[in-house]
Amino acid sequence: MRTRLQIGWTPAEPTPLDDDVVGRVERVRELLDGKRVVALTGAGISTESGIPDYRSPGAPVRTPMTLEMFLSSPDFRRHYWARNHLGWKHMDAARPNVAHEALTSMQHQGRLVGVITQNVDMLHTKAGTRRVLELHGCYGRVRCLVCDWQISRHRLARELDALNTGFTERVRGRGAIEVAPDADATIDDTGDFIMIDCPGCGGIVKPDIVYFGESVPKTTVQQAFSMVDEADALLVVGSSLTVMSGLRFARHAHRTGKALVIVNRGATRADDIADLKVDHLASVVLPALANSAQMTANVS
Repeated sequence: MRTRLQIGWTPAEPTPLDDDVVGRVERVRELLDGKRVVALTGAGISTESGIPDYRSPGAPVRTPMTLEMFLSSPDFRRHYWARNHLGWKHMDAARPNVAHEALTSMQHQGRLVGVITQNVDMLHTKAGTRRVLELHGCYGRVRCLVCDWQISRHRLARELDALNTGFTERVRGRGAIEVAPDADATIDDTGDFIMIDCPGCGGIVKPDIVYFGESVPKTTVQQAFSMVDEADALLVVGSSLTVMSGLRFARHAHRTGKALVIVNRGATRADDIADLKVDHLASVVLPALANSAQMTANVS
């Protein structure tokens, strides 16, 4: 049995920032003080690292990749891989921002037991956070859908560069390239791009990312529930919880009597059950929370 990831990419309605952010952070501190905290992060934590998202207020309407689209035809996959061959490098070059670093600091202080992330950008790992569960996979791996052969994205890029001499330079020479949240670059001229199949079985290779409409592995979901169960509080950061793959953990935390705190720009689907919602930037709230000297650790 596998759990379905629902499609949702419509930008949220704009909302005003909470004006008393200092007071709101103090209330977060009081709620989380002495508790074992697990964080659930979404794309909103990474926007200030230069990675766009689908749901933040003001974000453009985008059509993300779905599994059905990816499997639809060899021509479509070639077109996708040509775009993604450029776009993934933008994600790879991104660096953690102060919000990622704040979570790492909280973990070093013994206040954070782990991170469940809906992001595929690997920025928590780059920030030095330990025990990161990548709910939707990551951009750094590619695997065969038939035999599960795997290759690192860097190695695949070298092979594709050798097969497509001059492709990257030609496209970049035309000006700036727009990159979507799933590392898909916006380009049209891809007819001559050459993509490889699995060298072992000839199967279709795909980024190790859960596309919209695809299934999240049951074992991954179970690991995430276990992380929430062993914590005393769930801190949601930068996620509208539009898709069930994240919302289920907020609902589970609420149902099991754990503190639920949400830090997000715009409304979320769990605002009505949260103990506290802060409508502000993660890059403002999390560093302030990490620097709160009064908050004590109680993690064994």
